[in-house]
Amino acid sequence: MQKFQENVLLSRFSNYKIGGRARFFFIAKNERDVMWAVTEAKSKKLPIFILGGGTNLLMSDKGWDGVVLKIGNDVLKSKGTTVNAGAGVLVSDVLSFAVSKSLAGLEWAGGLPGTLGGAVRGNAGCFGGEIKDSVVSVRSFDMKTMSIRERKLKDCAFNYRDSIFKKKNGAEIILSVELMLAKGDKKKITETMKKNIAYRVLRHPLEYPNAGSVFKNVPLSLFHEKGSKEYKKAVTDEKVVIRGSQFSVKTEPFPVISAAKLISETGLCGVAFGGAMISPKHPNFIVNVFGAEACDVKNLITLAKAEVNKKFGVTLEEEVELV
Repeated sequence: MQKFQENVLLSRFSNYKIGGRARFFFIAKNERDVMWAVTEAKSKKLPIFILGGGTNLLMSDKGWDGVVLKIGNDVLKSKGTTVNAGAGVLVSDVLSFAVSKSLAGLEWAGGLPGTLGGAVRGNAGCFGGEIKDSVVSVRSFDMKTMSIRERKLKDCAFNYRDSIFKKKNGAEIILSVELMLAKGDKKKITETMKKNIAYRVLRHPLEYPNAGSVFKNVPLSLFHEKGSKEYKKAVTDEKVVIRGSQFSVKTEPFPVISAAKLISETGLCGVAFGGAMISPKHPNFIVNVFGAEACDVKNLITLAKAEVNKKFGVTLEEEVELV
């Protein structure tokens, strides 16, 4: 007989190693498990939080007074260049599988942490690629209608670090994803992935528990009107000077300014609060250096937003999810 675990410490399931206890906890290994858990939680009138890999998440020190439903569906199979994967499969496992089949298209995700479901929910991207570029369809469970639905790419409303699933804030649970890749050279695929992994190891503070980039990069259009002479020049030159500071302009998929550089220019690199610190290695990472609590990280988030706003007149938007 299925049942929820009780009083489970959430820091065990968080890359940050931060988080209180969940009143109830359940790992769903298939679609039937998801439906059972949601039905059970609703019958007890308990709030539900959907947990993927816990890699882009800051859980509250108070925990979750309801059901934490962890998606553990890790089925992974392919037919030709089509890959079908459960939402609970780690992105790293999808990449290893793709390499074994000589399938190209996901090299940009080399070193990306977390599950495929989480990557789809937030339309993860880097090195010029985004997960939406490979998605054919997404199978999900709608907690409102208690029914399974399948969304084609156009129905997923993908945007910069966003999707229909993120907009619905957990009300629609990603179950599995169909990806379309392309036949490629196994050696070249592997080399590109290793290069991207090495870049992350060199540039990111992976020696400390973290949740990746805390803030989204900032659209250039917040500094110069899109289409203006200044905007076009910045895009052409791939650089821009804002209030005395020079920034690179990169396109992902539209022209943006690095949030890390904005934070760095305020002089906050290495600033700590409690057990958390704004990383000197990559200022868009707030790392857990010494038993940090969620409130320590939140205080640094507030500080970074305030200082960037004061110096550059823009408000950083969180990429990490605060629960």
